[in-house]
Amino acid sequence: MAKLLVRNLAISLDGYVAGPNQGPDNPLGEGGMRLHEWVFATRTGNDWSGGAGGETGIDDDFIKAGEVGIGATIMGRNMFGPIRGAWQDEEWKGWWGDNPPYHHDTFVMTHHPRVSLPMDGGTTFHFVDDTPEEVLRRAFKAAEGKDVRLGGGSSVVRQFLQAGLVDELHLAVVPILLGAGERLYDGLGTLPGYAVSSVIRSPAVTHVTFTRA
Repeated sequence: MAKLLVRNLAISLDGYVAGPNQGPDNPLGEGGMRLHEWVFATRTGNDWSGGAGGETGIDDDFIKAGEVGIGATIMGRNMFGPIRGAWQDEEWKGWWGDNPPYHHDTFVMTHHPRVSLPMDGGTTFHFVDDTPEEVLRRAFKAAEGKDVRLGGGSSVVRQFLQAGLVDELHLAVVPILLGAGERLYDGLGTLPGYAVSSVIRSPAVTHVTFTRA
């Protein structure tokens, strides 16, 4: 059966997945890039950025596994771009250029829908204002039997966790403190219905996986 998966969500020790003051020149907020240094130290991360080399091993294995069997993606509007409120125009097409890395239907949750946006490489962004349950239903249909990946930001992940819709939550815990920004854990309590199913440490991060009971 297809699942809803959170994969490789980098998070600080104090629970932040992005730093404060996000904007066009600072998409991950102040200090937020430190959360992802481990990714771009891997061979797969280097491939994504057009570089060469990089480390293999635990972190690289997690990065590669996060791409396997995914047929659709759900993300929040803050992950798609820095624009808030009503769209002034439809010129903004995401952080990733003309060929985003998804290559499948990608659902952007927003209170300000706009027409779907097809991109090079097979990615089509759909801008949806609906409940997590309905967005997930549409994503599963688009995925055609494959799993659905839930990307950031923290608000969207919280919504799906609070609704009990996430089957597996994989956090890459980075040993830094950000002190402010977009925090994941607020309002989640003890994550009822979920249990830690795996803890694997590398020299860079600790990979913690929660599985829905």
